[in-house]
Amino acid sequence: MTVAIDGDVIRLEGRCRVEDAEALLAALHDNPRRIVDLDRCATLHTALVQLLMAASPRLQGTPMDASLRRWLLPLLETAGGPFEPIPVGL
Repeated sequence: MTVAIDGDVIRLEGRCRVEDAEALLAALHDNPRRIVDLDRCATLHTALVQLLMAASPRLQGTPMDASLRRWLLPLLETAGGPFEPIPVGL
């Protein structure tokens, strides 16, 4: 499963597909204060992007894919969600 819950953190891992939107929504509904960790996220379906934009959860980490980092992070910051990037070593 690409949506993994670890206490107050929701980890998006690997290829996050449209089917994962329901699990993410349920996890955020159960505890809206959960942080969404993007460190292990390789791809993200637009349904999940829309959900993150609407819910505006706290975010941490940076997606694995460079193009996803380039367009997703500014988009989510514009949507109003607080973002705390964690530097990734090169």
